[in-house]
Amino acid sequence: MIRDRGRRVLRIEAEAILGLIPKLDERFDQAVKILRDCRGRVALTGIGKSGSVAQKIASTLASTGTPAFFLHPAEGGHGDLGMLVRGDVLIAVSNSGETDELIELLPAIKRLGLKLIALVGDPASTLARQSDVAIDVSVAEEACPMGLAPTASTTAALAMGDALAVALLEERGFTEQDFALLHPAGSLGRRLLWRVQDLMHAGQQIPRVSEDALMRDAIAEISQKKLGMTAVVDGAGRLTGIVTDGDLRRALQKGMDLLQRRVKECMTADPKTIDRESLAAKALEMMERHAITSLLIVDVEGRPEGVIHLHDLLKAGVV
Repeated sequence: MIRDRGRRVLRIEAEAILGLIPKLDERFDQAVKILRDCRGRVALTGIGKSGSVAQKIASTLASTGTPAFFLHPAEGGHGDLGMLVRGDVLIAVSNSGETDELIELLPAIKRLGLKLIALVGDPASTLARQSDVAIDVSVAEEACPMGLAPTASTTAALAMGDALAVALLEERGFTEQDFALLHPAGSLGRRLLWRVQDLMHAGQQIPRVSEDALMRDAIAEISQKKLGMTAVVDGAGRLTGIVTDGDLRRALQKGMDLLQRRVKECMTADPKTIDRESLAAKALEMMERHAITSLLIVDVEGRPEGVIHLHDLLKAGVV
């Protein structure tokens, strides 16, 4: 069956990746340390399918805090070696380790004094021998039934590149905030960059009533500020509770005569709050976890200084 062919390919490629695990040794550690200590940039090179893998690894490194770019080996021999300077590190990807275009670059790489890391399928190849660190990414077989098209070998090299990039970002202490600065566009950037203080309603926009006020005043405040809730404060202006549309519905279902009751009789005490410096994504997570639609922000003295609503997160694209 056709799907059986697909299963065979996936099994072979999965086994190729798993086969890399026992090969990780001190050479992997050394490669990560070279990349960590690099004072320049990291150049990736390779040709054909290995070149495509090298381009992806360069992109992954760049997006996780390591300045990286792709150098085409054929163009390198015709002037693009000028893209390299002392202090850079070169990662070469080659299954055979004998690719002519790569081998021809080695004398120039040595003259520049660059560290060379090879992701290579043949540990005894010229490229492996000439490298400062050679990481074995050989596979038992290609998924191609003819054993010709690079399949499992490119998957293995790509996975090893990811392993290097992730180990490196952890070694450098790369944080979510660092990641956000490099990914400002799209929903991911919005989730990682927006903070509660960027989206919250503040000042006169905050609905608030005294706990001794009548519920008719709370309903009027909720209607006027249009956030589906109002903060409740004591005589010193400190937050003591919240009244939401949901509180009003539940009270009516119990048959309460709301309008003449005091707010403190109907409010929800100790409402959920969040710090103004928190990520908006954290506010969303809290709302989802507690099944609520708004969070209050209080200052160091416990006075409301803001409110953030689920609609604010929707408009900002955080959701």
